[in-house]
Amino acid sequence: AANKLDRIYGWKSVENRPFLFAVEDQEWHAVATLEERIGKLIEELSKFGIEADRYDRVRDFTKQVPIVPTSAVTGEGIADLLLVLAGVSQRFIPKEKLQVGDGPARGVVMEVKEERGLGVVADAIIYDGRLRKGDVVVTAGLEGPKEAKVRMLIMPKPLEEMRDPEDRFMAVEEVKAAAGVRIVADGLEGVVAGAPLLAVWSLQDLPNARRLVGEEISEIKIESDREGVIVHADTFGTLESTVLFLRQQGVPVRKADVGPPTHKDVVEAVLSRRKNPAFGVILAFNVKIPPDVEKEATSSGIKIIRGEILYRIFDEYLKWSQEVKTKTIEQILSQLTRPGKIQILPGFVFRRSDPVIVGVKVLAGTIKPGVTLVKDGREVGKIMQIQKQGKPVNEAAVGDEVAISIQGDVMVGRQIKEGDVLYVYVPDEQAREWLFKYKQYLRDDEKKALEEFLKTRKSAHQ
Repeated sequence: AANKLDRIYGWKSVENRPFLFAVEDQEWHAVATLEERIGKLIEELSKFGIEADRYDRVRDFTKQVPIVPTSAVTGEGIADLLLVLAGVSQRFIPKEKLQVGDGPARGVVMEVKEERGLGVVADAIIYDGRLRKGDVVVTAGLEGPKEAKVRMLIMPKPLEEMRDPEDRFMAVEEVKAAAGVRIVADGLEGVVAGAPLLAVWSLQDLPNARRLVGEEISEIKIESDREGVIVHADTFGTLESTVLFLRQQGVPVRKADVGPPTHKDVVEAVLSRRKNPAFGVILAFNVKIPPDVEKEATSSGIKIIRGEILYRIFDEYLKWSQEVKTKTIEQILSQLTRPGKIQILPGFVFRRSDPVIVGVKVLAGTIKPGVTLVKDGREVGKIMQIQKQGKPVNEAAVGDEVAISIQGDVMVGRQIKEGDVLYVYVPDEQAREWLFKYKQYLRDDEKKALEEFLKTRKSAHQ
């Protein structure tokens, strides 16, 4: 369904008009815009190996996906969409899969609301079996399966029987699949949209119905101790879609539930963040955030990303997680000693001892105050200060010529001499981290300096 047909500039809308009738009544520029947008959609689908075209141009429904232009606001194209769905279903789905039974009803709750004079009612789609007045139905709320006894079933009247807008509905004794129905029952408080609905004709079947509903919602709801994001959505249907979408994008889910986030979710996010900082987040789809939960999340350093459009939530999460990963890597790398290689420049010995002050050229890598220098695998002293053109600097990189002061039991002419090559000492554990975890963050000259340093260390210990 290519929706938002009514948003095309210059499109003349008529409610519930079939698309093929509507498109014939448009100015050429509106049709041109429509064709351009459908063309872009076809191009995007082709990137995923999906061949598609406008439904009235499809010649082989086994190879092409039909695109039906629609408007949810005006109802235009909805008749076409239903027609295509029915036609494709009848043509390609085996008959036994399209048949409905005559037993207890199976359905899904679409909406739950309070209706004046009736109390809490549930609008549901019955897709199999029969639902009767007086039946017990098992559905689900935030806490799990719930039971309710049907007091009344309400259906829209046939068009020819409607006398005025206030007289649109009628009470019925039973409903057969497939149909939409409004259920008036005791016990619907707290039922969540998207929950499964099973009718029970015998109280002996009640435990089994509760088990089936529990199993179905447990497949949607997630609660684990593995690392991953926390997800909340307004209905079971949107929760299922959200979790499925995140998994397809390679994002693991630690916990998924219906309704607003709670204090427990903040704790879960904190635990998940300990394993991976990019998972310290709560994704809230179409739900409100309680102020106290939002305050706790802020104080705990947990990010809450809320929205009504799943793709925007995901895009914002990707952007945020990338920033977190970058900051985390930067923080880790700042704690590691970067490899470096220097040479003492002949004729630039300014002080021979206590401390040694010499001019050096950085041949590879990076040097910073505080790093230890080694010669032939043996420590010679620690850099106290680096000066470039007479001013202190925090580091010097390959190609720089600077003056350094070296603190330690070292003297030029004994432990070191002009022309010597010295390496930055990288502790063994940090060297392993550079080689096996963070090698991609080293420049080529730093990699070379690290390799040479490790060779001198190995030679010194043999």
